[in-house]
Amino acid sequence: MRVTRQPLFGKSPDGKDGAIMIGAIIGDIVGSRFEWNNHRSKDFELFTPACEPTDDSIMTLAIAKALISCKGDYSSLGEKAVYWMRKIGQHYPSCGYGGRFIEWMFSDNPRPYNSFGNGAAMRVSACGFIAKSLDEAKQLSKSVTEVTHNHPEGIKGAEATTTAIFLARSGETIDEIRRVIQESYYPLDFTLDGIRNTYRFNETCQQTVPQAIEAFLESTSFEDAIRNAISIGGDSDTLAAITGGIAEAYYGIPETIRQSAEKYLNPELLEILREFEY
Repeated sequence: MRVTRQPLFGKSPDGKDGAIMIGAIIGDIVGSRFEWNNHRSKDFELFTPACEPTDDSIMTLAIAKALISCKGDYSSLGEKAVYWMRKIGQHYPSCGYGGRFIEWMFSDNPRPYNSFGNGAAMRVSACGFIAKSLDEAKQLSKSVTEVTHNHPEGIKGAEATTTAIFLARSGETIDEIRRVIQESYYPLDFTLDGIRNTYRFNETCQQTVPQAIEAFLESTSFEDAIRNAISIGGDSDTLAAITGGIAEAYYGIPETIRQSAEKYLNPELLEILREFEY
């Protein structure tokens, strides 16, 4: 059974349809101060001076820019993803990229490097928001992922994230989203309470994406989903970025949280966000 919630598409000031996309960025910003100082509780201040956008936000916006530049024709999306991830990423070289991604970003001949790191999943939310069908969402995800993370587990983690976002924005219930993820991607045979004291930092899709999805599935609101993701520790900014993209698609985002997050983005990054949304 589908449910009626805030629609995927809003209206820009000139009346055009615009896709919404800031949930992953909010999760990243909130989680940034906990990545190396885990906080295993849901009780914390969302935004502080210690928060900042990391590579998760930068690459999320780079993929958004790649999608925008396709103008609806995604036949060369992979090439555009390479171009924009490198172009935008090189402007922000010290925001927390993994070692192999840095090498790829500055290489004269960037090639995929068989990664299954969670960077595959943290950057794909725009694919789930812009796609017109689930099949298209999966193809967009694959196109932007395989240029770096071409290991099957990397592609799977990105696709699972994109699928959850697309289903959430399409009005599917939490139970239905859980069913699809369990049948097609991960068993989800744990609860957040059950892993909170034992879960440890892990940068693989296999040990990040299921936990991030579960943080959404056990939530009651966008903010609660972000708090869930932070509360289990681990790679906090990436966990919350993945969770945030899905939670935004399902719940929408309170305007006060959105406004607080936007203060951390410089004019260049805000311009990409606005361009994607409208």
